[in-house]
Amino acid sequence: MTTLIFDCDGVLADTERDGHRPAFNQTFKEFGLPTHWSVEAYGEALRIGGGKERMRALLTPEFVDQAGLPSDAEGQAAEIAKWHKRKTELYVEMARAGRLPPRPGIARIVGEARAAGGQLAVCSTSAEPSVRAILENAVGAEAAAGFLVLAGDVVPAKKPAPDIYLLALERLAIDPSEAVVVEDSRNGLLASSAAGLATVVTVTGYTRDEDFSGAALVVSSLGDPDAGPIEVLADRRAVKPTRYVTLADLEACL
Repeated sequence: MTTLIFDCDGVLADTERDGHRPAFNQTFKEFGLPTHWSVEAYGEALRIGGGKERMRALLTPEFVDQAGLPSDAEGQAAEIAKWHKRKTELYVEMARAGRLPPRPGIARIVGEARAAGGQLAVCSTSAEPSVRAILENAVGAEAAAGFLVLAGDVVPAKKPAPDIYLLALERLAIDPSEAVVVEDSRNGLLASSAAGLATVVTVTGYTRDEDFSGAALVVSSLGDPDAGPIEVLADRRAVKPTRYVTLADLEACL
């Protein structure tokens, strides 16, 4: 039986624009930091994998001086840790309140995979509490309990490095030929492909125009039977999904 490995943000739920971004901005406001990410600016920030890493990229000499931050690396790391902790708290509150609904097809595909006896995993650069909150909201607590969750700093190098997917293969005790990944970004595709994994991409508003060469299938979403038809943007394996992506379609990507 095929193992399914999901990214979190942009895959389980479309979280970036209306979830992570406002949580970052509220954190910046609470700590008196001289920045605010617009929708467009956050799109640029997403080129950097990982929330702490995005925060670290803000620390130009001008920013450090204006914000009154420590000039040494250790002091700055301590500040970033405080910011990221608060940002995660804000984001988890949003997720648990149901303000970040799951993307189409996630609950359906997970239900089908569980019924078929397949293994399930999530591999994300986001903090583990954030990932678990989104996962439980998307598929329910019972189904979420059956997932292997690898998140945050569980590996030293984040996507586009393949480390988190290589760790998943090790923990799941499977070969790359036995799993399909669902991603939403080029960084995610680069990571999964480098681990030898077939990948389906469900694009978001932020990632739709990225280069997804090498993906087995690129679609607007996984879709659902009671919704409008999905848009197929690329179909390198000639899967030919119809109105929505089925578990059999995902398995055909191998």
